[in-house]
Amino acid sequence: MFVWCTLLFMLGVLAFLDSTFTFGEIFRKVNSVLFMLVSLGLLIRTSMKMRLREMETLRERIAQLEMEVRILSEGKKKAPESSPRVYER
Repeated sequence: MFVWCTLLFMLGVLAFLDSTFTFGEIFRKVNSVLFMLVSLGLLIRTSMKMRLREMETLRERIAQLEMEVRILSEGKKKAPESSPRVYER
């Protein structure tokens, strides 16, 4: 992400210098395409990172729930089996 942002910043600086010193002859034609492609790359990279983070969160939650199930099942094995209590009124 840092690389993409740095690339966008450098393109902006180059476009500014080009428009200041040479009246924008170089960047006039390719500036919009370059900025469009780099911002598209940023958008795709950000969406991939969001999906990966969601998957990591779900995996962590599954591991936590598996641990809780393991603890509860071990607790049931250790507890003596007693007959179910029937409450009468």
